[in-house]
Amino acid sequence: MTGQSPSAGADAPRTPVLRLEGIVKTFPGVRALDGVSFDVLPGEVHALMGENGAGKSTLMKVLGGIYQPDEGQIIVGEKPVVMTSPLQAKATGIVFIHQELSLATELSVAENVYLGELPKRSFGRVDWKTLYAKTNEILGRLKVGFDAKTRVGDLSIANQQMVEIARALTVDAKAVIFDEPTASLTDAEKVVLFDVIADLQSQGVGIIYISHRMEEIFKITDRISVLRDGQYRGTLSTAETNEDEVTQLMIGRKLDLSRNVSHHDLGDVTIEVKGLSCGNLFQDVSFQVRAGEVLGFYGLVGAGRTEIAETLFGLREPSAGQIFVQGEEVQIHSPADAISKGISLVPEDRKGQGLVLGMSCRDNMTLPQIEDLKAGPFVAEGAEIAIFDKYRDNLDIRTPGWRQLVGNLSGGNQQKIVIGKWLSMHPNVLIVDEPTRGIDVGSKAVIHDLIRSLAAQGYAIIVISSEMPEVLHVSDRIAAMYSGKLMRTFTSDEVSEDNLIQAISGLKSDQAAAA
Repeated sequence: MTGQSPSAGADAPRTPVLRLEGIVKTFPGVRALDGVSFDVLPGEVHALMGENGAGKSTLMKVLGGIYQPDEGQIIVGEKPVVMTSPLQAKATGIVFIHQELSLATELSVAENVYLGELPKRSFGRVDWKTLYAKTNEILGRLKVGFDAKTRVGDLSIANQQMVEIARALTVDAKAVIFDEPTASLTDAEKVVLFDVIADLQSQGVGIIYISHRMEEIFKITDRISVLRDGQYRGTLSTAETNEDEVTQLMIGRKLDLSRNVSHHDLGDVTIEVKGLSCGNLFQDVSFQVRAGEVLGFYGLVGAGRTEIAETLFGLREPSAGQIFVQGEEVQIHSPADAISKGISLVPEDRKGQGLVLGMSCRDNMTLPQIEDLKAGPFVAEGAEIAIFDKYRDNLDIRTPGWRQLVGNLSGGNQQKIVIGKWLSMHPNVLIVDEPTRGIDVGSKAVIHDLIRSLAAQGYAIIVISSEMPEVLHVSDRIAAMYSGKLMRTFTSDEVSEDNLIQAISGLKSDQAAAA
């Protein structure tokens, strides 16, 4: 879709549908936005990129009337406007589709789509027939498999995201902001979303597309604007740039995406798994991880990688097999069993399973060992703060202090809190499932360096990742999974993209080896 918008190659300059000029926003001690300017042309998909904490969310909140700028102005078409609320922003033609869902799950799809704007009959009664008809017309454009009367709480997360998108199609939008819209969508649903975006483009609607996913950015956008440290760093034509240039503009440096080359000696076997099975999820899996080693698990969705991690951590009961930690066979039936044997899990869903977003950084860090930190009936606050301070420094966690709510941190710093929580328990084995999901490219590099640093300190680490460059970059060996089976384990010296893809596609070990 790149370059398909009317903005691409247009001879005469056209009036942007939206401009932000010289936006400044300051919070106590922080200049979140420092003179940022940004515009969107009619019919263009304009990516807004930057690391977590670069100012993207703040800029969008200014645009949406949640924050008032200290300086600068917003211009819609040719008219300066003052956004005082999200409702006013929508009435002006600025529509947001947020990453975090904001739906009333007990209401119908139609009631959610037209919430606050329900069509009325005489005496203020809801015109249900019109409501359902208008909603089904929009749902037809989205090609979804549910109708206007469906209860939102009965829909999958992906379909709930499509309801959010349907909201944007109820108004005469001038600009639509998509914030990480594909985070919960399947590949088929992504295709529908991109078709909807193309349809909006054809109507002259400007699209602001916020995403960390480079492949999407280069597939559907026309221009890319970058923020760094609250400042505008430049705008690039998508067709004339590349990932390296965008990344360097975002983080101010080039990333090292080379293959992993270990620079430290490995110790004894820390964890060994023999013939481990869990029903139909995975069968007869055997591997070992040494102290100081990173074993990466790579495979397609449904290959059984996460299920292996959950079994090692006691969230699933194995149906067969043995687990050995430091040479001793162990029985793991619960997370408490796993923790007592020195096995820790950083889950794929850090917000839902790894953190309590409404609690402080300190309380999240010390949560698994709270009973051990009690002095009589009370928790020893000094001991908690000492633990937090130690791992904040060791992991370079960027936060004003231990009282900060963890939900206010960037994705990369949230991930460090989860990792620090488990390191403070002094584990033998650290399992990290999708370590950089939802994290910007700069923070990804930091997490990768952290994983390698922890391995150098002697931790045995299992990394599960759906990103081939990531698993190649951090792993000493790579276990290729297919349909619940461990197809082959590669060393970093012998693995290639071709034989790794062959292995996760179901070829037998001897076939992959001969490739």
